[in-house]
Amino acid sequence: MRAAVVTSFDAPPTCQDFPTPTPRTPDEVLVDVVAAGLHPRVRSQADGSHYTSSDELPLVPGIDGVGLAPDGSLRYFILPDTPMGAMAERTVVDLRRSVVLADDCDPVLVAAAMNPAMSSWVALRRRVGFQPGQSVLVLGATGNAGQMAVQVARYLGAGHVVGAGRRPERLAGLTDLGADVTVSLTGDPADVAHRIGQAASDVSIVIDYLWGPPTVDSMRAIVMDRADTSLPLTWIEVGSIAGPTAAIPSAALRAVPLQIVGSGQGSVSTDDIAAELADLATAVAAGTFRIDARAVPITEIELAWVDPNNDERIVIVP
Repeated sequence: MRAAVVTSFDAPPTCQDFPTPTPRTPDEVLVDVVAAGLHPRVRSQADGSHYTSSDELPLVPGIDGVGLAPDGSLRYFILPDTPMGAMAERTVVDLRRSVVLADDCDPVLVAAAMNPAMSSWVALRRRVGFQPGQSVLVLGATGNAGQMAVQVARYLGAGHVVGAGRRPERLAGLTDLGADVTVSLTGDPADVAHRIGQAASDVSIVIDYLWGPPTVDSMRAIVMDRADTSLPLTWIEVGSIAGPTAAIPSAALRAVPLQIVGSGQGSVSTDDIAAELADLATAVAAGTFRIDARAVPITEIELAWVDPNNDERIVIVP
């Protein structure tokens, strides 16, 4: 079968012949892959930089996708950490980590949207006790996952959503996605912190895709400008685009009821993630969330891998 194959962590995958995998347990089936998203998480899998990497080569990248099961059902699936990923004509799927989709859904849209939506969906539903009506700040809201987080927060009932990001053309569109207020993260750090403090000082939850210095400045601004210091603040670290470490000011931990948690593979169990798939897939398949997706044949995986266009989520199709 054809598959995207990584033979070196320093080079993009190439389309090659690869052995067809075989199910090993009663819960596993061999599916015909219909679509598999090229997510940042997939890139870190393929270059060996993700914290779950086993350094095993060769590998077929891809952590989730849409496939046609032997019984004819169309399924969205997530894969375990395995060298046999989703970017192939066929892959092995554990049925317990999949959900049946409507036959008339758009598999490319589902493959594009589920992973970026899942980061904020699982964070709000499984890592914190989010309640409808709470206010949410999304740090890094102009990235694909950040744009989705704005929409997910609103869909789950957030009373007020603040979107903060660097890309002006995307920042301007966040209000159409559900943001009440937007904040530019470009410019002098002191000015940025002032804007964050003004717009988000009383938020209940922060979904943070940035970490690094922007997190430190934003946290300090929110704590210093908070009108009610007894109001709990929950900071959910989801990504680290701006840096792997953040020098959290000790005063922030003492000045307000601040809770910092991470959300991702490991901090959320596989069972908990799987339990959220059906509701999220239903919302995605219904067209609830807006995402720009582009299907690319697996034969063009090398070109897709180095495509500089970050506005679209690339979806690999066999």
